[in-house]
Amino acid sequence: MVRVLVIEENQQVVRDISSSLQVRYPECIIISVSEGARGVEMVETDSPDLVMVDSSLPDIGILDLISRIREFSDVLLVILSEAETDMDRARGLEAGADEYITKPFSPIELLAKIKALFRRVHGDGFIPEHAVFSGGDITINFTTHEVLLSDKQVRLTPIEFRLLSELARNEGRVLTHRNLLEKVWGMEYADDCSFTKKYVCRLRKKLCGDSNSQQIIRTERGVGYKLVKSP
Repeated sequence: MVRVLVIEENQQVVRDISSSLQVRYPECIIISVSEGARGVEMVETDSPDLVMVDSSLPDIGILDLISRIREFSDVLLVILSEAETDMDRARGLEAGADEYITKPFSPIELLAKIKALFRRVHGDGFIPEHAVFSGGDITINFTTHEVLLSDKQVRLTPIEFRLLSELARNEGRVLTHRNLLEKVWGMEYADDCSFTKKYVCRLRKKLCGDSNSQQIIRTERGVGYKLVKSP
């Protein structure tokens, strides 16, 4: 289930976004607020998969808003703008935005850009946070935090579950040591590769019920790790 936060004063724009997204993602949840400050709070409390924000909010400048969000979140962020110069676009992207969409937009354009953004950032195997991953003998329920190996429950610590979830949501993509450290442990651990090595070793021991499961987490020497579905 995809969760989208729209920070936009114009309710017609919000309705247009909602109707367009629900064509492609029928079960998506659309949350909207009209104030930037409230939007920043909701990014932190609601953990959306995607944020779409108007470039001209009354209470906060767009660059300031992006900067505040990027202090604690790497959520996908799209700027909605009626008109922007090349300089405006460059500043927005440098501040941390992932994409620009010009208003008024067509539903086809909106969906194409959002789909391309998910694919570019998360790969073809993108799994929203509230979903179930299934690969070979492994099943991960991101809502209940249950992990099953050949239909038997595997007990993981909270950190082990976060690490496995991050790998599963990016199935098939190599995640660097630094990326995993920032996502699972926090920025202060970004340079300590011993954490990832230790916990990947623990995960492998818990997921080694058969020869296929032993290979679900692959090491990319000198780079990081990736999760691959068992044959």
